[in-house]
Amino acid sequence: MNSLKSFAASVAVSLFALTAVSAADGNKTKATNLKVDVSKSEVIWTGKKVTGEHTGKISLKEGTVIMDGAKLAGGKFTADLTSITNTDLTDKEYNGKLIGHLKSDDFFGVEKHPTATFVSTKAVSKGAGVYDVTGNLTIKGITKPVTFPVTVKASATGADITGKLVIDRSKFDIKYNSKSFFDAAALGDKLVNDDFTLDIKLVAVK
Repeated sequence: MNSLKSFAASVAVSLFALTAVSAADGNKTKATNLKVDVSKSEVIWTGKKVTGEHTGKISLKEGTVIMDGAKLAGGKFTADLTSITNTDLTDKEYNGKLIGHLKSDDFFGVEKHPTATFVSTKAVSKGAGVYDVTGNLTIKGITKPVTFPVTVKASATGADITGKLVIDRSKFDIKYNSKSFFDAAALGDKLVNDDFTLDIKLVAVK
């Protein structure tokens, strides 16, 4: 009799364990890779100097966003630096000179380094769709870790992601009129801020 009771108890425990495992497996959400729609996504750059600032756009070549259900799990994107434009200068000649300078070795050295890449290594949820994203940013062949906040709006068809990335150009050997490489007092009103910003909007689809 005791043996039958022990056997029945063992069967009951085994069935409960199997049910629990099955339920846990069923509740797991499979990570999904979403493709960034580069035609609907945009990157807006802003650079500042003592006498003012300039802004413009950079096109994306490609990108992937990894979602775990409605949660951001990771991602990467590649920016096409040959596509740099300026949107605040109306004088065509001055506009062209600025873009030529940004593409030169004084800044991004686009001929040798036509792309910049970001690959995330961690996304920490802050609640309400806001994350602190950490990853490796590569510019001019130099890779440095960066962290910046993003907001994610997930939908049935994909996800919209917006964020602002502040980059210290001196860490990527971009020396032109930088106080990190030259005497700030000597540069005077020719000084260009080390930090520039990228306002990023990614539209990712299944």
